[in-house]
Amino acid sequence: MSQGRGNSAFTKTMLVLGFVFLYAPIISLMVYSFNESKLVTVWAGFSTKWYGELFRDQQMMAAAWVSIRVAFWTACGSVVLGTLASLAMTRMRHFPGKTLFGALITAPLVMPEVIIGLSILLLFVSIGPVIGIGEQRGMLTIWIAHVTFCTAFVTVVISSRLSELDRSLEEAAMDLGANRVKVFFVITLPIIAPALISGWLLAFTLSLDDLVIASFVSGPSSTTLPMKVFSSVRLGLSPKINALATLMIVAVTIAAFIAWWLMRRDERRRQRDVQLALQKG
Repeated sequence: MSQGRGNSAFTKTMLVLGFVFLYAPIISLMVYSFNESKLVTVWAGFSTKWYGELFRDQQMMAAAWVSIRVAFWTACGSVVLGTLASLAMTRMRHFPGKTLFGALITAPLVMPEVIIGLSILLLFVSIGPVIGIGEQRGMLTIWIAHVTFCTAFVTVVISSRLSELDRSLEEAAMDLGANRVKVFFVITLPIIAPALISGWLLAFTLSLDDLVIASFVSGPSSTTLPMKVFSSVRLGLSPKINALATLMIVAVTIAAFIAWWLMRRDERRRQRDVQLALQKG
C-alpha cells in the first residue's frame, strides 16, 4: 500500500514539475508585459503602456496583419487540400502509386523547414516568370509555401478521423438514393467537422508561427510578424514583444478552448445518438 502511495506521489510531483517547466516562462513573459520599466527583467510597477506602444507601432501592426491574412487563407487552403488527400487515402483503398502519394503528402512532417523553404524558393525562381511571379515575391508566395507545409499536418488529422468513420452510415444514405456528393456534404462532412476545425486551427497556428519558410519566400513588402519580432529581438529585447506574445497566447488559448468545446459537444451528441439508437433497437 505504501509503495503505491509513493509511486502516486512521485508521479504527481513529476507532473507538477513538468507543468512548471513548460508554463513558468510563459507566465513570466505575460507578467512582465505589464511592467513599467523598459528592461524586461526588472520589475518597476504595474503598467499597460507597452500595449499602447505596441498598437502605435505601425510596422509591427502591418506585419501582424500580413501574418493573420496569410494564416487565415493558409488554413482554408490546407483544409481543402488535406480533406481531398484524406479522402483519397481512406476511401480509395487501392490505386497505383498510393504508397508514394502518402509518402509525398507526409514528407513535410519530417523534412527540415530550411530544406522546404529553399526548395520552394528555387521553384519560384525557376518557374516564377512563367506563372507571373518573377521577382515580386510577397503574400502569394508565402501562402503557397505555407499551404505546402501545413497540408501534411491537416491530412494526418483528417485521415485519422475518416479512418474511424462508420462506413455503414454512408452506405445507408446511398441505399436510400443519395449520390456520393450529397452523402459527403450531408453525412460525412458534419461527422468530421471537429477534425476539420482542429486541422484549420493547427494550420493557422503553424502559419502564424512560421519564420524559416517565410524568410525564404517573402519579399520586401510582405514582412510577417515572426520575421519582424526576430529582427526586433536581434536589436534588443523590448516589453512590446512581451505584450505581443501575451496577446498571441490569449488568442491561441481561446481558439484551442473553442475547438475543445466543439469536439466535446460533438462527442456527447454522438454518444447520445448511439444510446437512442440502441434503445430503439
